[in-house]
Amino acid sequence: MPIRFIEEKKLFKLDAAGVSYVLSVGPGNYLLGLYWGAAVPDANFDGYAFRDYASSFSPSNEAVGEGPFSPDTAPLEYAGFGTGDFRKCAVSIRNADGNDATDFRYVAHRILAGKGKPASMPATHAENPADCATLEIDMADGTTGAELTLCYTVFEDLPVITRYARLKNASDRAFDIEKISSASVQLPFMDFDFIHLYGRWGAERNMVRSPLAHGQQSISSTRGSSSHYHNPFAALAKRGADEDRGEVYGFNLVYSGSFDITADVDYYGTTRLNMGINPDGFLWHLEPGEVFETPEAVLVYSDEGLGGMSRAFHRLYLNHLIRGKYRHEVRPLLINSWEAAFFDFDTDKLVSFAERAKEIGIDMLVMDDGWFGRRNDDRSSLGDWWVNEDKLPGGLGVLIDRVNALGLKFGIWYEPEMISPDSDIFRAHPDWCLHVPGRPNSIARHQYVIDMSRQDVRDNIWEQMNAVLSKYKIDYVKWDFNRNLTEAGSALLSAPHGEEIFHRFVLGTYELMGRLTDTYPDILLENCSGGGGRFDPGMLYFSPQIWASDNTDAIERLAIQFGTSLCYPASTMGAHVSMSRRTGFETKGNVAMWGTFGYELDPNRLTEKDLEIVKKQVEDYHKYYELIHYGDLYRITDPWDDAFRCAWEFVSPDKREALYTQVTMRYHHCPTLIVRFKGLDPRTVYVLEATGEEYSGALLMNAGLNLSRYPRGTGESFTLHFIKKG
Repeated sequence: MPIRFIEEKKLFKLDAAGVSYVLSVGPGNYLLGLYWGAAVPDANFDGYAFRDYASSFSPSNEAVGEGPFSPDTAPLEYAGFGTGDFRKCAVSIRNADGNDATDFRYVAHRILAGKGKPASMPATHAENPADCATLEIDMADGTTGAELTLCYTVFEDLPVITRYARLKNASDRAFDIEKISSASVQLPFMDFDFIHLYGRWGAERNMVRSPLAHGQQSISSTRGSSSHYHNPFAALAKRGADEDRGEVYGFNLVYSGSFDITADVDYYGTTRLNMGINPDGFLWHLEPGEVFETPEAVLVYSDEGLGGMSRAFHRLYLNHLIRGKYRHEVRPLLINSWEAAFFDFDTDKLVSFAERAKEIGIDMLVMDDGWFGRRNDDRSSLGDWWVNEDKLPGGLGVLIDRVNALGLKFGIWYEPEMISPDSDIFRAHPDWCLHVPGRPNSIARHQYVIDMSRQDVRDNIWEQMNAVLSKYKIDYVKWDFNRNLTEAGSALLSAPHGEEIFHRFVLGTYELMGRLTDTYPDILLENCSGGGGRFDPGMLYFSPQIWASDNTDAIERLAIQFGTSLCYPASTMGAHVSMSRRTGFETKGNVAMWGTFGYELDPNRLTEKDLEIVKKQVEDYHKYYELIHYGDLYRITDPWDDAFRCAWEFVSPDKREALYTQVTMRYHHCPTLIVRFKGLDPRTVYVLEATGEEYSGALLMNAGLNLSRYPRGTGESFTLHFIKKG
């Protein structure tokens, strides 16, 4: 069994592929986190929880029993607030008496086959219960009457543990949850670098790495979405760990709203990391008998550096998060109308795009923003999801029939969570936007945020969407989200529930997305938020791909895609070839191929030379689809450590095939460039497809190849395709 309880030691041992996670029930029934790291076969952790303390300033509960013990220094697995542990707490409850001292102790546990999930929220899954096992630990706070269950799932074939918490008010009086983490992890040292992904619109998910120091280091969002600015991913890498070597602990939150990830190093040099819903702007009221569940947290351990961590995340999300038809089915190659036409299009113009796209070999035309209401710019009509027949004479059916007649599929754009002040729906229902009484609403992109916490609002949006989706043959939906939440109040939420709005908004979005994917399982759903402003596992549960960034410049995309790949697989990264001018079509294609691949341009403006290149790219898309979407990624050089070139490699799971790509960001004189490849089978003989040259995997990985003869001018790129001989 991957999960064992050793009764005589009161010790839980969770074992996955190459990793062990160890807990114990300590003095006073405190739950202690003893170990998380490389797999250990035995369970001799006697004395491992010992932490000395300063008797005057480290309080001890007399009921704890023998030996030096203080919550101030003990490795508490899920610490409460105000009862002796002064580090960042995992949970805080304000009870009916108005105080927030919180202290949970072990009561019971269960070991189960398979896994559960938090209610109304996305989470990883196991189609076969034999693939994983779950430990549920019940805890109680005797003063507040709160009951807490910590849920741990182990995936046997991956170095992964998932966690979430379930809290019940088992008392006879209401209380308020001030903070509740999805996971809290204890590590007995601090020699880590804190790695996270920061960014902004058009420059998402840049990697930053800085040493942990005494005190707290955190990333967060208070925007109501995971945001462009920080991704709900972090890693603790041991000092000296690099892409291929060293210990790395990875953390990701399966959530699309405001979050917080904080590493707290105490005065003894031990580290605690908490992650979950951001407590800023959060307060959840629980009446007696009510239950609250947190989003799921994903924990990955790697002793093969950042690359090993990334590949574990990728395999987990490909096999145990993404769902539906397009998890493993080849997705249609699409062209999107946005950068080709923006709001200025009609039926004939879109059909002309489709006609040229057909010549190239593209599978689908996507009509972006501007097809609904009176939408001729970004100042009106969000919420009015009826077809603008002034722009599309005869309606949407005429356009779709003409596109389908060419043999192309058809896709459409929505922004369901937004409402324009200049719209019929807002004029009829001004209370349907998020607002705070007596306070003017902030405007962004000429739009407000609709109140997704309300069932009646969601029902109205769904009725409008369903009227279109049920009537016409639509194969793809792009779901956009182009501003963050301000004046986050609801006409239907008053005290004591007012501060629940941020989380209720996310739950409402999940409910509406769930209706879409359940009703139309054959539609390919792609998420977007001004590009990559909501690129998180919560969205991937509903859509197998997310538009990575509105910035389609091939050189700038390198950093965006490298950062994204730390946690998310290539098949999830929406990436297109556009008319950006800094590189030729070859490099644009090579960069976009590291992703879902598609086009964001006017195909009628392509020259004959461009057309030939594009046709070859379409061939390559199909040729390398399986390798890129489901292969193992090895980052060779990244755009932060190497200012001149960027290179990566995909290797098939059976190691019979590999694709190496290199892009020169800026030329510099380097007479010799020898590259050592990664992830190959040293005993296999590989054939370089373009030349027929043969190399052993050992030679390619240890001696490398001299690539000096390949293009290395600014903006140039090339690929090398290796296949197993025979």
